[in-house]
Amino acid sequence: MNIVRLSIGFAALALIAAGCGEQSAKAPVSSESAAFQKKLQTQLLDAKPGDVITIPEGTFTFDRSLSLTVDGVTIRGAGHDKTILSFKGQIAGAEGLLVTASDFTIENLAIEDTKGDALKINEGKNIVIRAVRTEWTNGPDVNNGAYGIYPVQTQNVLIEDSIAIGASDAGIYVGQSKNIIMRRNRVEQNVAGLEVENSINADVYDNIATNNTGGILVFNLPNLEQRGYQTRVHDNQVFANNLKNFAHKGAIVASVPAGTGIIISANDEVEIFNNVIKDNKTSNIVISSYFSIGSMNKKGIKGSFDPYPEGIFIHDNIFEGGGNAPAPLELKALKLAMFGLKGRLPDILWDGYINEKLPADTKRLCVQNGAAQVINADGPGGYKKPNMKQAAYACTLPALPEVKL
Repeated sequence: MNIVRLSIGFAALALIAAGCGEQSAKAPVSSESAAFQKKLQTQLLDAKPGDVITIPEGTFTFDRSLSLTVDGVTIRGAGHDKTILSFKGQIAGAEGLLVTASDFTIENLAIEDTKGDALKINEGKNIVIRAVRTEWTNGPDVNNGAYGIYPVQTQNVLIEDSIAIGASDAGIYVGQSKNIIMRRNRVEQNVAGLEVENSINADVYDNIATNNTGGILVFNLPNLEQRGYQTRVHDNQVFANNLKNFAHKGAIVASVPAGTGIIISANDEVEIFNNVIKDNKTSNIVISSYFSIGSMNKKGIKGSFDPYPEGIFIHDNIFEGGGNAPAPLELKALKLAMFGLKGRLPDILWDGYINEKLPADTKRLCVQNGAAQVINADGPGGYKKPNMKQAAYACTLPALPEVKL
């Protein structure tokens, strides 16, 4: 893949403050690398607020996880294609780098071939991830780590100019977090490219999502303390996300059909605008309830969980192609029955589930997007009576506020 050479001006994942021997990413960890690994972990353990740990050019090999628990630290490399932390020989630890700290910046380096998640940041505030590349160099594989860049339960998060390739769940993911900006990133060959899950107040813009199973996901899942809402997805390029799903069986993202551009599931107050969305073979945009990706009958799901998406506003996007070869059998049959062998599904596919307890005039889905149409796939009826009635979507919603960190 030449993706990591494309122009986004990234730098990558830095973690070292000394110049030690360059190693082959494929070689076992040598005594020299082991010494360097120990030195770096010591630097991370002994770090003080305000420290900048710099990592020189080179490929450095590690056989166990790195961790940081000190607030106010910056890790800086020489570039995502110059400073490479390889975990190909990893035998211990669940991540490449685990950070449980606030006021943290990581930039200009790469983390490759970790056993589990590449970069995980847990419960921190004021997080900056800039010009970082995470990659599994063997390409899509169920045995790859689940997440590339993975902040969870964080606040005030900026992820920019970064690259994620080959994650078996999501390339760049922010979960159960507040105040998020994801911009100018490129995601490819992941099951989910970019994902915002159970998060509040997110801006996702100027990203490129291509050759994933699903390009951009905005999800709410049950049994999490925080329900997500208020996400803007705008000015992105979301095209040709037709990669076969390679997630672990049973994972939520295993239900994402290949060929989906943007997917909103069980999330409220989402504004999708000014994007170029094209050539996603199942559908360019999917709006779904939790019923379409999981079972509401599973034991332990809280009765307070709201499975329905509402307040979705789609406007001023450019759509091209797509919908011509949907992956799920139900949608294949629907497409053939309604639009013929050479036809295509409309640009916006809604599963049709609604909360009957809400007033009939509830603005669940509003579309102001030229000739773009919505198909109600009739999920509740087993996809037997889909319809193309557009009157219910001819509404507007207030613009959501810009996220400012």
